Amino acid sequence: MARTLDHPGESAAADPIKLLAIRETPLSLDEVFRAVGDDAAGGTTLFVGTVRNHDGGADVDALGYSCHPTAEAELRRVAEKVVADFPVRALAAVHRVGELVVGDLAVVVAVSCPHRGEAFEACRKLIDDLKHEVPIWKHQKFSDGTEEWVGAC
Repeated sequence: MARTLDHPGESAAADPIKLLAIRETPLSLDEVFRAVGDDAAGGTTLFVGTVRNHDGGADVDALGYSCHPTAEAELRRVAEKVVADFPVRALAAVHRVGELVVGDLAVVVAVSCPHRGEAFEACRKLIDDLKHEVPIWKHQKFSDGTEEWVGAC
């Protein structure tokens, strides 16, 4: 049977943005992975950002995230750019705010596309643009008593 490249599954889905949220509650890998399930997707890429115990050579004792009231709208704008640039079948992105500890999930994003290369590229674009454009700020407290605010944009 001959394969055709104009199969509907080779293009973006009509409404690929399945889950976008900024939450104070713990994040779920399973929830995000389920949200991007699509029978036409041959590749699904999931990125998980966790709180690490160091930054810039210093030990991190505590960390908190806060966001601007427009953060979810900006997250949607970033997601819409990704689905405009790639054949996304499904996309999900969830970021945590509030006080977190080492090992907590801070952000989970996932993208499914017809092929793996597209899924990797789209997921990379999603997390990079989220970190650079969505107004979410990180407040780190170091073991030496110093503190640092890190802006996402």
